[in-house]
Amino acid sequence: MAQGWRQQGRHAEQIDNAFHEKGWRETRLDLSTKGLLFSKDGEKIGELPEVYQEGYLVDNFKNRVVLDVEWNAKDGNLDRDLASYRSWYEAGVISAGVIITKDRRPLLELARKLWGDYQDTIPEGERVKKLPIDLTTSTVTAFDKAQMRVRRGIMGPCPVLIVAANQSTWDGTPYTSS
Repeated sequence: MAQGWRQQGRHAEQIDNAFHEKGWRETRLDLSTKGLLFSKDGEKIGELPEVYQEGYLVDNFKNRVVLDVEWNAKDGNLDRDLASYRSWYEAGVISAGVIITKDRRPLLELARKLWGDYQDTIPEGERVKKLPIDLTTSTVTAFDKAQMRVRRGIMGPCPVLIVAANQSTWDGTPYTSS
């Protein structure tokens, strides 16, 4: 498993694995900047010391595009991702960024419906009202959080695509306990 170094949910792992099968790779992007000094005549007159900036591992990288699956991380990860995309884009090392996440509110509605339908199939004494997943937490990465940051423009001029799972991405499989 390419993502074994960190805790990752089943959905994010499935998405990352699908990209890995298409040649995308988990990659750390670091920047190294060197200032070159030239006279007004174009003659090189010196160099500034190299500045090295250690980056972080992005979930997927291919053809100058970074793609992170931010499914259930703290929403601060979106700030890190978009700010990094901006700096990498402005440095000329990426062409765009992509974040795949969930549209929490519509998925919560879907989860409630699926859970209710499932509960109707089991004996009344075994029914549980509480959902087996938590989609009520608003401090994790989700589409509305990403939208807010994009509207604020923290990614600067870097083109960013935000993709969110919602009811229309559900394949119709009913919930089962197995």
